[in-house]
Amino acid sequence: MQHSQHPAVFVQTNEADANRVIALRRGDDGSLSELGSYATGGAGDGTPHLTSQGSVALTRDGLHLLVTNAGSGDVSIFAVEDGGLSLVDTVATGPAPKSIAEHEGIVYVLNTADASLAGFRLDNREAIERRSLAEGSDPAQVGFSPDGSTLVVTDRGTNAIVQFPVGDSGRLGEAQISPSSGPTPYGFAFAGDTLVVTEAFGAQTGKAAASSYRLSAASATPVSRSIGNGRSEICWAVVTNDGRYAFTTNFADGAVSRYAIGNDGSIALEDAAAGVAVDGQTGLRDESLSADGRFLYAVDTDSRRVFGWAVQAGGELEPLGSWAELPATAAGLAAS
Repeated sequence: MQHSQHPAVFVQTNEADANRVIALRRGDDGSLSELGSYATGGAGDGTPHLTSQGSVALTRDGLHLLVTNAGSGDVSIFAVEDGGLSLVDTVATGPAPKSIAEHEGIVYVLNTADASLAGFRLDNREAIERRSLAEGSDPAQVGFSPDGSTLVVTDRGTNAIVQFPVGDSGRLGEAQISPSSGPTPYGFAFAGDTLVVTEAFGAQTGKAAASSYRLSAASATPVSRSIGNGRSEICWAVVTNDGRYAFTTNFADGAVSRYAIGNDGSIALEDAAAGVAVDGQTGLRDESLSADGRFLYAVDTDSRRVFGWAVQAGGELEPLGSWAELPATAAGLAAS
């Protein structure tokens, strides 16, 4: 699990001339204050609304922050320190990287321009392998299962959940492809061996949904199929530390939805608007829970703010306020 010895929230600016990370220090009450701005050494793509499921990620031990540079085709590695961030290195990965995942020093990056995965070792930046995805792929997110044995990719182009076994060396085995329960699978998060996946339904108004799956070595078996929330353009998902709740953000209407996760892996909608940034307005995007699970943060790029909520015992979200003046291109958020 991630450390929280340096409680903060990190957002990348995705600016084309020089990408930066804006760091916000988190107080005991969940409030945020500016900590600093740090150049990644790379470039963003300079466009608003980067499709960035996990474009900013903390390593599991919380000691490093990984940031994809969609414009320059590389990844920045920062050391996380009490005073802020220190750039360690940049690693070339491929064209338009927009999602990144790490497990015990193994890093995989999702390149979207050529639909490929690039793996490397965090300690020495040694390349592991480059793997192309199937023809017609439009990948959204990459992530490891909690035990690191499987690498998962959601594919909007083929409406599929793609999983790769991960060997001891970090190399990937043969892809196992399972159909998505609903169209346009997007962001995902794990609750043990349960995988919760958002479904954007081609951005149809009021059609946002989420499905859950049990993951095995061979397939992703549906448990709950396309549980709608009545909202629009659902994209991101996080799961609470106890595995009881999933929070999803709905880009088109500013709401955070709460789903309950059963012991059998089923999901049920509890509150379609458990949290609201700017009600009825577009812009709510990347989200992250603090390492201790007490706070949920999400970036609203249209209002150029980071919104925060305190997570209550029953999964209710208590508004904390909003902070920062972000550029319109900002995308990707991680919280420690």
